[in-house]
Amino acid sequence: MGIKLSYRSVFISDLHLGSGTSMAAQAADFLKHVECQHLYLVGDIVDMWRLRSRWRWPECHHRFIRRVLKMVQQGTHVTFVPGNHDDSAREYDGLNFGGIVVRREAEHLTADNRRLLVIHGDEADLVVRNYQLLSSIGGAIYDHLVVANRWYNHYRRLRGKPYWSMSKAIKMKVKSACTHVSRFEDTLERIATDRGFDGVVCGHIHKPEIRRGTVDYFNCGDWVETGSALVEDFDGQMQIIDGVAMVEHLEASPVPVDAAPTPATTA
Repeated sequence: MGIKLSYRSVFISDLHLGSGTSMAAQAADFLKHVECQHLYLVGDIVDMWRLRSRWRWPECHHRFIRRVLKMVQQGTHVTFVPGNHDDSAREYDGLNFGGIVVRREAEHLTADNRRLLVIHGDEADLVVRNYQLLSSIGGAIYDHLVVANRWYNHYRRLRGKPYWSMSKAIKMKVKSACTHVSRFEDTLERIATDRGFDGVVCGHIHKPEIRRGTVDYFNCGDWVETGSALVEDFDGQMQIIDGVAMVEHLEASPVPVDAAPTPATTA
């Protein structure tokens, strides 16, 4: 039995199973090392856009699904909130597939009684809503950048240089402009405020972040580059953790530990 860390809730998004950039193996390893009461799959878990053009489903992608189903068997409540890349699943709102409940959006009540709206976030992205073809082209370009970035950082490691995300640097310059136009974070916060929520949990823009305001904003990040997850402790504290680093830390630990590596962000 490997070392496991216990959380009340775990939120992950943007795994993009079916694409060549998915960190499915790392995500499966992450879930293998955690136990939780609630697991939220916050959209773009399966990249149906890529699968429509080319079927790609290696064993590690199947292993991630098996890991989620095993968590269901162990008593974890699993909620799947589809995103724009797996939007076909939205028509199954309310249905239960093997213990995985599909919701167009979900409400999560934290241990300290905060009501959080859980949505993927593409609803607040004007580029996705109004220019799906442009978004599809941008997604394909981003996939190629991620692959090139992995080879580039392999070269940097050989030269003793630290990791640098070429693809993220390029993506954020473009995506930040799109996000600025659509006012992504502000829009989601306004939606949550108007509906009486205390915060919003989302994914979509592949940027893990916690932002405090009139309502709290939590972005899970992604499992294409960052390998991040949003977790809730049993006292209701929310934090973003590096799931890949967490697994490496636990597998290197000779004895069980009580806490994960230092989180990237807490709130």
